[in-house]
Amino acid sequence: MRTLGLSLVALLLLVLAGCNPPGGNGQSGPGPESDDSVIQAPTGEGKVEGKLEIVAFEGGYGVDFFRTLAEEYAAKNPGLTATVDGDPRIWDKVRPRMTSGDHPDFMFPGWGMDHWGLVQDGQLMALDNALDSVATDGKTKWRDTFDPNILKLCQKDGHTYMLPLYVMTYGWWYDPGLWAKNGWVPPKDTDELMTLCEKIKAKGIAPMAFQGQYPYYMIENLLLPWAASSGGIKTVVAAQNLDPGSWKSEAMLKAAQMICTMRDKGYFMQGSVAMSHTESQTQFLQGKAAMVPCGSWLESEMKKSMPPGVTVRWFNCPIITGGQGDPTSMLIGVEPWMVPIKSKNPNAAVGYFKFMTSLDKAKKFVEQKGSLMSILGSDQVKLPETLVAPAAGLKAAKTVWAVQYRSWYPAMQKEIEGAMTSMLNGELTAEQFCDRCEAAAQTARDDKDLPKYKVG
Repeated sequence: MRTLGLSLVALLLLVLAGCNPPGGNGQSGPGPESDDSVIQAPTGEGKVEGKLEIVAFEGGYGVDFFRTLAEEYAAKNPGLTATVDGDPRIWDKVRPRMTSGDHPDFMFPGWGMDHWGLVQDGQLMALDNALDSVATDGKTKWRDTFDPNILKLCQKDGHTYMLPLYVMTYGWWYDPGLWAKNGWVPPKDTDELMTLCEKIKAKGIAPMAFQGQYPYYMIENLLLPWAASSGGIKTVVAAQNLDPGSWKSEAMLKAAQMICTMRDKGYFMQGSVAMSHTESQTQFLQGKAAMVPCGSWLESEMKKSMPPGVTVRWFNCPIITGGQGDPTSMLIGVEPWMVPIKSKNPNAAVGYFKFMTSLDKAKKFVEQKGSLMSILGSDQVKLPETLVAPAAGLKAAKTVWAVQYRSWYPAMQKEIEGAMTSMLNGELTAEQFCDRCEAAAQTARDDKDLPKYKVG
C-alpha cells in the first residue's frame, strides 16, 4: 500500500467539467429570482433532537457506513433518533414523496434522480448559511473543509443546493493474477488494445464484458474518453454544452468507430447487451472476460461475489493512437446529498452531514470503501490496493473532467443510451449513431422550456 501525497485540491485544479450526476455549475436557465426567494437550511448547530429520516442510494458502497454514523450521531445527541432507508432504486421511492410534499429529512437519491429538476422546482434548501457555519472541529468554516472545485459543482446562480461526499474515478478493470499468468499488461493506446484483445480472444476469453442494461457505462468509459482523446477535451465540452454539430464531430465519430471495431472483431462478450451491471461484473470476476468498464466502486459492490484469489485493478481508458487529447486525462464523478424544502428536521440533517464529513470519518470512508473524498486531507491515509492506481492516475492527470449533461438533459441522455444499445447490437453504424445523438442534442437545444447549462 502507499500514501497519496497530493490533496484533491491540487488534483482538481484543472477540472474542466462537472461530475457524474448531478451536473455542475449551471451558467444559464431560470433560477431563484432573488436571494429573498431562497430558503436556507439551518446550520446544524444547537440542540439536535426529534426524528431524522435519511434515505440513501444503496449502490457500490452500500449504506452500512451511513447507518453506522447515523447511530453514532444519535448517540451523541440524546433525544434524537436517526434512521437510514437504503435501496438500489431509492429514487423510485423519493419521486412520489417529493410530489406529495412528504419529504424525507435528508436524502442521497442517487443517479436516477433529476437533481437539477429539483433545484428548478424549488424543492431543495440552499446550504450557503450552513456552509458558512463552523465545522465539527469547532474552528474551521465548514465550506473550507471541502475541495472548492468539487463543491462548486453543486451550485447554481451563486447558491449551493447539494453537497458532495465521495469522488469516483472511472476506467477499465482487470484481474492482475489472470493477466500475470498470461503475460498481459494494460494497454496504453488503442493499437496496443487491439493486439491485446487478439491475444485474449485466442485464449478463449472474451476481452471485455459490459453492463448492457445501463448503456451509460459504455458512453462514459469508452465513447466520451475516446472522443476527448481523439479531439481534445474541447470535444466533450462542446457536446455537453449542446454546441451544434458536436455530437457528430470527427472526434466523436472516431470514438464511435472504435467501439464498432471492438464489436465487429468480437471483443465484447456475447450477451453483454442484455446483462445488468452485476451480471457482467460477475462474468468478469469468474475469468470469462478479461476487462470490464466501471468506476472505483467495483470492488465494494462485488465484494460478496469475489471468487477466492481474484482481485481487481484499474487502468485508464487507452488513448486513441495519434489523438490530440491529453493522454493523462481522467474522468471523475460525484453523487450529491441534499435537504428537501419540506424536511421536518433540517437542522439534524445538516448536523448529521457535518458529522459524516468530519476529517476522521472521511478518512475512514476512504479506507473502508476505497473511494477518494471531497473532504480536504481525507486522502492522507494508507490507501486500499484497488485505489492506489486510480489515485496515482489522478496525481499525474493534467486534465480532470466529468460528465454533466446526463443530469441536465435526461431525455437527451435516454435517447443517446438507446442509440448506444442499438450500435452495440449492430443495428447502427458509427455514423448513424452520431447522427442520432446529434438529433437528440438538437431537440434539447430547440426546447425553449428546458433550462440550459454550460460546462466550466
